Parts: sequence; C-alpha cells; structure tokens
Amino acid sequence: MRVLTGIQPSGDLHIGNYFGSIRQMVEAQKTSETFAFIANYHAMSSGNGGEKLAQLTMQTATDFLSLGIDPEKSTFWVQSDVKEVLELYWILSAFTPMGLLERAHSYKDKTAKGISANHSLFSYPVLMAADILLFSPEIIPVGKDQIQHVEIARDIATKFNNEYGDILTIPEFRIQEEVQTVPGIDGQKMSKSYGNTVNIFGEEKKQLKTIKKIVTEQVALEESKEFENCNVYNMAKLFLNESELVKLQNRYTQGGEGHGHFKLYLADVMWEYYKPFREQREYYLNNQGEVREILKMGAAKAKAKATPMMEKIREVTGILY
Repeated sequence: MRVLTGIQPSGDLHIGNYFGSIRQMVEAQKTSETFAFIANYHAMSSGNGGEKLAQLTMQTATDFLSLGIDPEKSTFWVQSDVKEVLELYWILSAFTPMGLLERAHSYKDKTAKGISANHSLFSYPVLMAADILLFSPEIIPVGKDQIQHVEIARDIATKFNNEYGDILTIPEFRIQEEVQTVPGIDGQKMSKSYGNTVNIFGEEKKQLKTIKKIVTEQVALEESKEFENCNVYNMAKLFLNESELVKLQNRYTQGGEGHGHFKLYLADVMWEYYKPFREQREYYLNNQGEVREILKMGAAKAKAKATPMMEKIREVTGILY
C-alpha cells in the first residue's frame, strides 16, 4: 500500500501536526510504501517567500527527520524539487470546475482571516490534487480539516479518468478518530492560524508558559472536576496509555487538585514524550549538510516515480514532449 502526506513549511511544528499526520506517517513506514514532502509551493499562497521560506523549509525538514521520518523507508523530498507537479497542476486545472474551488473551506477560512485572495490561494486544492495524484497513493493521512481537499482530488481524478481511462489512482483519506481534531489552548482546533498551538520543540519554560494559558473551567480546588470536556485532559490523553488515563481521570473526579496541577502534569508528560525527538533534532541541527543530502536523495526517488506517470499523462492528453 502506498501512503502520502505533505506539510507546509510555515513555522514551528505543534502537537496537532504530529498527532494529526506525522505520527501516522511514521507508523505507516513500518508496513507501507510511504511518501512525505515539504509543500513549499503551497506556503507561497500564504505570503511566505524569499529567505524566510528557505529557512522554514530547512527547519521543517529537520523537524520531520527528528520526529521519525526515515529516508531509508520513506521517499522524503521538497515539493519544488519535482517540477512535474506543476505540469500536472495545470493539466488538472482543465478538469476542475470553478464551483468545486468556490466551495473549498480552506479558501473561505483564510480570506476571512485577512489573507489576500489571490489565484494561488484559490487554486490551492488543484495543486494539492497534483501532489497526490502524481504518485498514485491509496491512502492520505489527514486531519479532519483536510478531508475536503482529498475529496476534491478524488473528484478531479474521476473527471480525468472518465475522459482518458483509469490512469489516476483514486485515493482514500485516513483519520484516527481519537485525534482527528487536536484541541488548542482555547479549545478550538489547534492551528497556527488561531494562535492556539503548543509547539513540539522549544524551551521547556516557554512550553510550560503556553500550557498554563490553556482555557479551563473555574472550579473550587476541593470539588470534583469534569474531565471529558477539559482542554487539558483532552490534550494529555494523546500522550497516555490506558492505565495512565484512568489514573488521571481519578485525579479529576476525587477533588483536591486544581486545573493548575493538571497543567503541570501535562507539561511534564509532553516534555518526557518528546525527549528522544529533541535529542535527534540536536543532531540534525548540527548536520544541516546531511539534511540537504537526504532531501536531494528523496527528490531523485520521487522524480523516478513521477516521470513515468507524467509520460503516460502527456501521451493521453496529447502534450508532445
């Protein structure tokens, strides 16, 4: 089975990125043919460019490798290093109804937040469809907010196949129900756009300061507390096994502790969970040349998969090459 995922180089990775997509990809490496790319063309739709984009691309590559993406098991590359994706993007545009793009949630959400309504932002789902369809994956691990983009890719692929035959693989999305929407510190979906993230890497004191900002109910110290809808609990449960979860539930219901205690507990759990990843990251930060070589090797592997697909697409569409 072939699995594919991508992430924009838009800044520090947070735990929503990890549980929503990255961890699934790391697990998929064990049993599937996996493809993971850094979507730097997509990042330009939100205004990132120049030296900043280059820096963020290397940071994201370093973080991906630190969190367990194995270049020996996965094809790992930067989107812009495989130019065939842009050619396919244009071809697929001819099979994309305007109404399909006008209904895209991402475009509406970003423009509502003040991001400039340009063509790259509007046609973002077509480029994402090209990212996917170029490599014929069966499975796309996504967060809940990205389901629509996979559905759009499916619609475009179906239209193309209706015209030229079964050339493009129709992908399926995969979400883990328990982590499909990781809560942010305000209880909304964790997102950089909302400014409610808890970053994976960074100083321990800074991370604790962020966790202390998590919105909770005002309940007296001695009283029993509800855990099901508590933002601290719903974040902590991502890191805990069943027995640890039961112990935390008991602490909530028995009273005698406040939400401040649970925030300190969450900070400790998170810091310990990501300890081996921080150590790995330190290595890659000190060996950026090795990171660049890994990306170069991954691009060559990705291009080897993309080239025969584009040759087939050019042939059926009449594009001479």
